[in-house]
Amino acid sequence: MPRRRQRHMPGSGSDGTEDSDSSAEREQTNSSESDGHMPKRQRLTRASTRLSQSSQDTPDLKRAVDHDESPPLTPTGNAPSSESELDISSPNASHDESQAKDQTSRDSDKDLSHRPKRRRCHETYNFNMKCPTPGCNSLGHLTGKHERHFAVSGCPLYHNLSADECKVKAISREKQEEDVKTQEESNSRTHATRNQTPTSKQSRYKEQVAELRKGRNSGLQKEQKEKHMEHRQTHGNTREPLLENITSEYDLELFRKAQARASEDLEKLRIQGQITEGSNMIKTILFGRYELDTWYHSPYPEEYARLGRLYVCEFCLKYMKSQTILRRHMAKCVWKHPPGDEVYRKGAISVFEVDGKKNKIYCQNLCLLAKLFLDHKTLYYDVEPFLFYVMTEADNTGCHLVGYFSKEKNSFLNYNVSCILTMPQYMRQGFGKMLIDFSYLLSKVEEKVGSPERPLSDLGLISYRSYWKEVLLRYMYNFQGKEISIKEISQETAVNPVDIVSTLQSLQMLKYWKGKHLVLKRQDLIDEWKAKEIKRGNSNKTIDPSSLKWTPPKGT
Repeated sequence: MPRRRQRHMPGSGSDGTEDSDSSAEREQTNSSESDGHMPKRQRLTRASTRLSQSSQDTPDLKRAVDHDESPPLTPTGNAPSSESELDISSPNASHDESQAKDQTSRDSDKDLSHRPKRRRCHETYNFNMKCPTPGCNSLGHLTGKHERHFAVSGCPLYHNLSADECKVKAISREKQEEDVKTQEESNSRTHATRNQTPTSKQSRYKEQVAELRKGRNSGLQKEQKEKHMEHRQTHGNTREPLLENITSEYDLELFRKAQARASEDLEKLRIQGQITEGSNMIKTILFGRYELDTWYHSPYPEEYARLGRLYVCEFCLKYMKSQTILRRHMAKCVWKHPPGDEVYRKGAISVFEVDGKKNKIYCQNLCLLAKLFLDHKTLYYDVEPFLFYVMTEADNTGCHLVGYFSKEKNSFLNYNVSCILTMPQYMRQGFGKMLIDFSYLLSKVEEKVGSPERPLSDLGLISYRSYWKEVLLRYMYNFQGKEISIKEISQETAVNPVDIVSTLQSLQMLKYWKGKHLVLKRQDLIDEWKAKEIKRGNSNKTIDPSSLKWTPPKGT
């Protein structure tokens, strides 16, 4: 179930543009030296850099900047935290910054050819990305080969290591690999056979490994257990459990080596664009007053899907990157209900018919939003052949999205529903049956027999089974004749005969006797249904056919 959390949405926004919002959101982090002996790094903007270069007191500053104008070798290499900002080490940085205002007028008349060039980053480098591990500044990499990381698999802090330790381990692994490669080359020259006995060096190595592994099954001491428990209670699942003293140092090193190799493979796939590990799925969305946990992946643009959290306008369904942008959008958004025609209204419940051809952007956004909660959905952008029936609940702020179903304008198999969804915050309240009932009401007006498009999702199948059961029991309760015909039931309820037969079989009301199929009227099930109806009372979660103001569309 999604988390419900009430949010106060201010009605007015502050000055600025979306570009300024997105740039303000970028969390910039400065690298810090672990040994503490390096000079303090000062952050200067390009303007202060240009002014400090013109000063006579810092003759080495220009050389320090021009020395590294080439782009980084990898997308996670030594790149500045922003294209408009550079980290420059200079003992006179604070002095230069204090003289920036005095030099502005003089520098405006000078030649600007000495200005340092912008460093170009790899096209896959995204400044909005950051490591999801709490307290991590995204610096370092588990492989020791990259300066930054953006996923848990490459986070040194998650693996209880530091960036410097990862670099030292990387150097050690490279040396071991070179030794192994040299050994393999020497063995290839000896024309080794399959049954060749191990060499003396190999035998000694085997004995050393056996000696190292002797203590791997020994249990933890009391102090070590307390340390492991304290680490788990402090960090929970945000850190890897402590692995020291659990097994031998030899096996632990093998495990670390396998972790580094897997992290390097994931980094290569990320550079190639095949995966965006840890950021390819939106975890939560802020939708009106609710913060909803998503269930499935939806193909939003990559720059939005990487964020992990999306902000969606509940009226026009536009998706945004930050709450600031959403607040400013809501201050000027004129939409208070879905586009299209209102074809049904009873009380606070309304249904709007939205044409996918006339309101393409809205319908595409609706499909992307629905995919976050549906597994078997493949339609996102080709919305023109469909009509969307959007159910809303109105209050003094507008018509809030409850759910929707889509329907082909010209269905060859007479499907009356292509895709159906009830928003998570409105589930288990009867709105799903209302949507299903409304789809069959449209089929009755069209004088057709309808059925939902297959395959149905798990929740969809449960909802439809419950609806068909209720329809059949109500029909039999009101039926006064002697013989029940499946064809007559289908014509009166607009339910497909195949769905009627499957439902009767699940209720054990269809029997085969003397070469004929007979429908049994089980009074116990009918009485049970009637008791629930009386207990439920006059619920507002029903569709009133007299409130429908709709005529079937003509053509496409």
